[in-house]
Order: sequence, then C-alpha cells, then structure tokens
Amino acid sequence: MTLAFVGLGANLGDPRAAVEDAFRALAGLGPLRASPLYRTEPLGDRGDPWYVNAVAEIRTDLEPAELLAQLLEFERRAGRSRSSETARWAPRRLDLDLLLYGDWQIDSAALRVPHPGLAQRRFVLEPLAELAPDLAVPGTGFSVRQLLAALDDPLQVEKLPPDHGSQTTIGPEVPPT
Repeated sequence: MTLAFVGLGANLGDPRAAVEDAFRALAGLGPLRASPLYRTEPLGDRGDPWYVNAVAEIRTDLEPAELLAQLLEFERRAGRSRSSETARWAPRRLDLDLLLYGDWQIDSAALRVPHPGLAQRRFVLEPLAELAPDLAVPGTGFSVRQLLAALDDPLQVEKLPPDHGSQTTIGPEVPPT
C-alpha cells in the first residue's frame, strides 16, 4: 500500500458537508486519517465565499492515475463540472487534489505530484502538518513542518471547531506515520 495525501476544499453550497462527504468517499478507497477542517480565505477573487479545506491521508493500492480518476469522479458526483468553470480559481462545490503519492515525483500532462502549489499554500500546509509534520516532501529537501515555517502566504487560515452535530464517520483510523 502507498501512503497518499489528498487536499479537499469547497466553498459553494454547504462546504463543510461537502468535505465531510468526501472524507467518507475517500475512506472507501483505503484506511484514512483526516485533518481538522479549516476556514480559508479564497485564493482568487477576494469577494468569493471562503473555503472549507482539509487534507486526507489514505493508504491505497490504487496507482496514481487510478486514484486521480477516483478523485475526479467524487468531484463529479458532488456536482463539480470542470468544463463549466470559467476561471482557474472559480468557486466550487468540491475540489480534490492529489498532493503527494508516497515518495513519487510525477510530471505529466495529466498529473503533477507533489502538487505544484503545495509549498506555497497555507490552506494545504496547515492541515497537512496536522497529519504528517515531519514528512519529507519529494523534490524539495524539506519536511512539511519546514515548508510551513518558511511560508510567506498572507491568506487567512483558521481551524474550525468540531461540529458536534455532525455524524461524520470516515472509517478506521490508521496509526500516524
């Protein structure tokens, strides 16, 4: 099994529910650990609704392209239509990004791993650091914790309190790496 990390985000409809539903869908692919949820300022138009972001750690037997296909299918089921988005940073019902896949480095037309924006985005590094602060990010020479400490990102990122009314169940937790 390979340890992969997936970034989750949403800012349309009920973003918290969309991310929690995505955690449940991801748990169907393999053992999963989920970061806390974060409320984050949008990267694009500052007038857009704020996001709910998180990171999932998943142990999977799927190859990277197969995992990406599953992520895109989960987005589609959540109502995201990539073809209808008019801007790169358009609001969305669900966004799933394959951030890391083991110690692999992939640079193809369909997939780049590590995710090209990972080291510049607090809304990714904060929740990723909750799960794997000492994880070495392939190709950087730095750990998640080091990347976060060196980050110069002015966008606001706030940890959300747990929603005790939520019935989120994401499956068995795997031990930390």
